[in-house]
Amino acid sequence: MLRVAFSKRLLRTVPEHSRVIASSITTEGVTGVITNGSYAEYNDIPRKVSKRWFSSTRISAFSYANIVKSMEMKFDDLTVKEKQILTEERAIDKVDVCIVGGGPAGLATAIRLKQLDLEKGEGNLRIVVLEKASSMGGHTVSGVILEPIAFRELFPDSEYYNDTDNTKENGIPLPADIVTKVTGENLKFFLSPKIGLPVPEPPQMVNKNKNFIASLSQVTAHLAEKAEELGVEIYPGIAVSDIIYGKTKDTNETYVKGVATKDLGIAKTGRPKANFERGLEFHARQTVFAEGCHGSLTKNIIKQFDLRNGRQNQSYGLGIKEVWEVKDENFKPGFIAHTMGYPLTNDVYGGGFQYHFGKNLVAVGIVVGLDYKNPWVSPYQEFQKLKSMPFYTKVLKDGKCIEYGARALNEGGLQAIPKLYFPGGLLVGASAGFMNVPKIKGTHTAMKSGILAAEEMFNVIKELPSLEELEESSVEELVDQPINLESYELAFKNSWAYKELYEVRNIRPSFNSALGGYGGMAYSGIDSYVFKGRVPWTFGFHKSDAKITKLAKDYKPIQYPQPDGKITFDIMTSVSRTGTFHDEDERCHLRVADQNLEKHASVSYKNWKGIESRFCPAGVYEYVKDEKSALGVKFVINSQNCIHCKTCDIKDPSQDINWEVPEGGDGPKYTVT
Repeated sequence: MLRVAFSKRLLRTVPEHSRVIASSITTEGVTGVITNGSYAEYNDIPRKVSKRWFSSTRISAFSYANIVKSMEMKFDDLTVKEKQILTEERAIDKVDVCIVGGGPAGLATAIRLKQLDLEKGEGNLRIVVLEKASSMGGHTVSGVILEPIAFRELFPDSEYYNDTDNTKENGIPLPADIVTKVTGENLKFFLSPKIGLPVPEPPQMVNKNKNFIASLSQVTAHLAEKAEELGVEIYPGIAVSDIIYGKTKDTNETYVKGVATKDLGIAKTGRPKANFERGLEFHARQTVFAEGCHGSLTKNIIKQFDLRNGRQNQSYGLGIKEVWEVKDENFKPGFIAHTMGYPLTNDVYGGGFQYHFGKNLVAVGIVVGLDYKNPWVSPYQEFQKLKSMPFYTKVLKDGKCIEYGARALNEGGLQAIPKLYFPGGLLVGASAGFMNVPKIKGTHTAMKSGILAAEEMFNVIKELPSLEELEESSVEELVDQPINLESYELAFKNSWAYKELYEVRNIRPSFNSALGGYGGMAYSGIDSYVFKGRVPWTFGFHKSDAKITKLAKDYKPIQYPQPDGKITFDIMTSVSRTGTFHDEDERCHLRVADQNLEKHASVSYKNWKGIESRFCPAGVYEYVKDEKSALGVKFVINSQNCIHCKTCDIKDPSQDINWEVPEGGDGPKYTVT
């Protein structure tokens, strides 16, 4: 029996498969006891975040997670029977289009493709969306301010339009209860916690009376419903772990044949458990990767087909967000604010935000560019400092934090978008990187990429025999030759999305000069008001956000304030608000070379002094004292805390951490992020 502190009240017994094993956690609230077969329920969070299961834990130095890390066996060391079980032939399902990832881009692709199929085709295309979250929108987190242009294109005759406050010209085709129109905004640069200077916003950046505040997780859930109404097959709780490659008969060239879902029931030891289930293969005429920023499969696709050849390397940011229920007197419906400067130093790109939406809800957050050089920086702790500023505290005071989330985002802009097509498939949305960084928006451009991809795929697939015709003719291959859809990239270059990103392409990289934030602000002002992107140069980026990180000895450690438990929180309290769950007896999805944690630490800790524990916003990585170790510490991976932000895969200076998908349905359970 292990003791754990709960931030909420109710302890209940649940089925054996939902067990949590935990050691001590520092959270606010009462103390309870977790045993096998028990967990905690949030019973007093209002609105749509009620009754969420708590399963996020931190494992101590002598924890189960740490004990079994040396127990994971290599495949060659398994028994013959175990090897046979793990490599048995997968069942195969054939579809026209398989979309990996059920975010806004993936769903826009599915919706537009099915619309065309019903309007101009036979209506029998099989379009499948595979989403690793347990529910649609469950892994989706963003600010978010929505530009309606892509929604209007996707739903030109929506039932949500009216003749008054939500017309086709000034509205958005989404339910009124999940969007709030921006009615006021400001932008400030803070020199200190209390001194903030107003900054004028370029016309193209203005949101007032044009754009809408929302929860992107709720918007995603709505889009999934619309897709299902059209006949798209939506499968949440399905993690996709492998790409199925084929070889052309005539030229022996590699192409994407489809994907395979993750095997279920593999223990931490690497052995198949009694409930083991082999994954399923989906073979498709086109496989669309819509995994979001730095997707695990997309990363491999880019490498396999050299899609970055002639393109810049991607640069990233980490967005951290909380949703608060605030007092009536602190709530301004439709008000948004963005801040720059403090608490971030001049050499760290980023800024804060607060968005007032719904019924007394305020989204507050920070975005920190992951190209910071100082390894002592902690984005999570910078977020706590941000909330301590009077500009934010006066809004949050006496309120209640009801949800927390974090996710990496693309910041490379147009020049970092890879080649969008390859034999057998496409990249859409944040998998490619359509984020408009100066606008702090990417949903509209991501959805536009999906719309364009759908239109180009339909033009080709509509001319092919149907799946039923192939089956009747006993034809195994779905296409004679892999579809290599160059027309998709050409369509993007002729779209408003390309023009929008081209205009702002130099703004984010301008912050990477020796002048840092001040130089970037100066150039951005000139470019936004005068040049508007019409210059003969395009700024580039560094090799990677990992490689730019300097050694710990080059900087002084940063001492961050202790949390007060009211406005600022320790990291485990925050993680408890994500609803994150992973099976305790599951193969670790955070991989280092040979899963040798000691070897990883021997390089990483020596040079960067525990940077993993600082860049991770979920307490997944920690170094605990260990007198037996030559380093004096032991590296621990608390994979059950992982909220799937992908920061570790991006920022780890040694590039030894590889993020893989855990079992389907694992991870956070966002509802209003």
